[in-house]
Amino acid sequence: MKLEDSIKQSRFKTEHHKLLLNLIYTAGLVSAQQARFFKAFDLSNQQYNVLRILRGQHPNPASVGLVQERMLDQMSNASRLIDKLKAKKLLTRRECKEDRRQMDVMITDEGLKLLERIDETFGTFENTLLGIDEKDAKVLNDLLDRLTEKN
Repeated sequence: MKLEDSIKQSRFKTEHHKLLLNLIYTAGLVSAQQARFFKAFDLSNQQYNVLRILRGQHPNPASVGLVQERMLDQMSNASRLIDKLKAKKLLTRRECKEDRRQMDVMITDEGLKLLERIDETFGTFENTLLGIDEKDAKVLNDLLDRLTEKN
């Protein structure tokens, strides 16, 4: 559906203004769809992101700061997310041997198994949600990369 129809607005100040609104609107739609998908696994979008980061570090530990730095949503509270995932036994947290002020975080086997289960269906979810082919995805990724290079 076109942005104009979705938000019931027929005119925009400029194409750039429409693009900005379209990005915000689309990001909200994608985030809501992801939230519904991850709910089936008892995770939030941000919790999934933390687990992905830790899987990438595995078998090495990561600091809370490293997790925060790599989060897709920079406004997320990594410490709170880590506490919730620890309560679900999807990660462990312990004092860092080299720096006692820092905490090391590691994904557990249970966390790795959960990500494997998610991976089994996530590709299908992405294809269904996005509904564009690889070529168009590449073009859109290139355009979005140009936008983020400036920030």
